[in-house]
Amino acid sequence: MAQRAATEGEEKSMVYTHKSPALLVIGIVILLWGWLNQAGSMDGLQAWLQPSAYKEQKQALEKHQAAEKAAVEKAAAEGKPAPEAKPMKAGKFDAVKAKQAQLSYIVGGLFALVGLFILAWKPKEGNLDYFASIVPGIAFIVVIAFAVRWMLDPIFGNWGKAAEPTLGWNFARIFNLNYVVLGIVIGIIIVNLLRIPAWAANGVRTARFFLKTGVILLGTLYSAAELVQLGILSVVLIGVFVLGSVGLVLMIGPRINATNSMTGVLSAGVGVCGVSASVAAAPVVQAKAVDIAYTIGTILLWGVLCMFIFPTIGHLLNMGPVQFGAWAGTGILNSAQVAGAALAFDPKGIETLKVAEIFNITRVLFLPIIVVWLAAWYVKREVGAEKVDLGKVLVAKFPVFVIGFILMFAASSAGLFAPAGHYQGKYFSSTEIKEDKLLKEKDLAALQSALPLARNEAEKKALEDLIANKKVLTREQDNLLRGTAKLEGLDKGAQDALGAAHKAAWHASKVIGAYRDWIAWLFAIGLTGLGMQITAKSLKQAGGKPLVIGSVVGLIKALGSLVVVLLFVREFV
Repeated sequence: MAQRAATEGEEKSMVYTHKSPALLVIGIVILLWGWLNQAGSMDGLQAWLQPSAYKEQKQALEKHQAAEKAAVEKAAAEGKPAPEAKPMKAGKFDAVKAKQAQLSYIVGGLFALVGLFILAWKPKEGNLDYFASIVPGIAFIVVIAFAVRWMLDPIFGNWGKAAEPTLGWNFARIFNLNYVVLGIVIGIIIVNLLRIPAWAANGVRTARFFLKTGVILLGTLYSAAELVQLGILSVVLIGVFVLGSVGLVLMIGPRINATNSMTGVLSAGVGVCGVSASVAAAPVVQAKAVDIAYTIGTILLWGVLCMFIFPTIGHLLNMGPVQFGAWAGTGILNSAQVAGAALAFDPKGIETLKVAEIFNITRVLFLPIIVVWLAAWYVKREVGAEKVDLGKVLVAKFPVFVIGFILMFAASSAGLFAPAGHYQGKYFSSTEIKEDKLLKEKDLAALQSALPLARNEAEKKALEDLIANKKVLTREQDNLLRGTAKLEGLDKGAQDALGAAHKAAWHASKVIGAYRDWIAWLFAIGLTGLGMQITAKSLKQAGGKPLVIGSVVGLIKALGSLVVVLLFVREFV
């Protein structure tokens, strides 16, 4: 009887799906949020959450109503019938509500349908059972990400601005209290204080899938034009710090009597890309489970600290997107925290994240070299070490998401998502400049006064052509004028005119714009789920010798890369 009960228990444990109404409830809540926004019932709350957008909307409405009233009065004075009322263009405030409603209907509807299916279905062991079991956990992460991004993020942003006149600084910006950091913090609180519900456990483990999918899609935002400017720099910078960090760990480890396997796996994690590199190097140095656990604990501890500290230092030093992206992509140990720090530094844009991931991806590409190095180092130091198949390890352990990123980058460079040669998701086209974007007479007059300041004939010719055509005609001319805009003694009118001409010639790709939004959501969801995997136990594992080695090398890497970035990395406009 006891044996039969045990067998039945084993069979039952193979079914992953929990019969819980939680998924259906989450779906209904999300649907309700969308409906209330579409109906206008949440306008009061949204006006509080989005005060600047609401103010713009109110001003636009007043202007529209005044124009309509004037048109009616003019028609009446001329004895003509009143003109047909023109609909008002949707503003940013309406766009925010519409986007939230649309996303809520899609996501909430999907969760509600799957929730109904789970309640009506009798789970049986198999692939369907496994995939059904992860949906509630994904919904759990998503609803928290929605609440954080749509409510907590603007609340803290508004509080930071409101307190700035009193404090003299924006605490929300300095401490990076945005949707990225808030999502991670809430995830950490849930897993350590409230615990993950049993019905959500399987889905929470998929957080890294969202992060890696986000990295793959980031390839759509790059082009060869960007790598021409950043690629060589990233290779040199990453090469120095990856090889230097690995070498430093391999030098310190034996001196404090750390085991060869521990030293080897830690060197890969600290030097290359964190957890993924540690896992890839583990078979090569025959690392034990405890070696991997302590390495991951050390990397997570440093990664979490850097994710909070790096953005604050970046803001205090007035670093730009390129500089901070280069520093985060070089100095932070774990790939997941690179994305978190970049988004925490610049939650409204994607440029910092893009630069950080270029550097991050570059260091991942050093992994095959490091694996070969560690294999040779380990075999040389460890008597009786078994030979390993390096090719098999590389194929089995090399991060697949990097290959996906490279393929998407190639497609983007070929012009699949935007015209080939686009830069930061924007492409140059003088033929698409609208009439109202051409330079005005006051702009041309300001540029005339700038002609004597030209440093050479090429700059003078570029200015003359701009004055004659009222717009920039070629990328070469645009590059020249960008340098002209920095001329000493140039007045504000000329600077504004050059800025307007440059802005008018560059156009945002709608396809890439859509990718930007989805990438932001993938990282928001993934990082919230990542927070739910950062337990106190995993952080406590960062103790003893691995913590000493990781702390020394991690600090040297962070400070060294900061100095190098500040000295040699410049911002690209």
